Amino acid sequence: MTPRILYTRLALAEVITWTLLILGMIGKYAFGLDWATMVGGSIHGFVFLCYSATTLAVWTDKRWSPATGVLGLASAVIPYATVPFERSVEHRGLLEGPWRLGPGGDQPRSLPERALAFALRSPVVALLVALVVIAVVFSLLLMAGKPTEWFS
Repeated sequence: MTPRILYTRLALAEVITWTLLILGMIGKYAFGLDWATMVGGSIHGFVFLCYSATTLAVWTDKRWSPATGVLGLASAVIPYATVPFERSVEHRGLLEGPWRLGPGGDQPRSLPERALAFALRSPVVALLVALVVIAVVFSLLLMAGKPTEWFS
């Protein structure tokens, strides 16, 4: 899958999940459906993380400027901003071509480029490493408890 296709799909998914989250908030606060924000928020949170990770990967692979990369990450925080951002980088040609650091691609120079090149060339291993890291972070967050309990 090319960076353009992946980024376009995730930008759209981010917009859709913003809608789910907003509908969940309406369900919770207008109709007392407490579960609605948990469902919408969980789906949106997962897609948000996927979009953010993909933004970092495309930023690294396509060598975006720091301003473009930060704006891409910020677009995930603002409701419905990911699609206009994706269209702007597409229009400027910043999503063109295959993965530069993929199999048979350029030799990576920096540490982020080496990490991305490894992930693109060994996706199964990269996925397993990512799952272990996520499980460890999630476990640490569960052990830490709710932020409201940290200072009581």
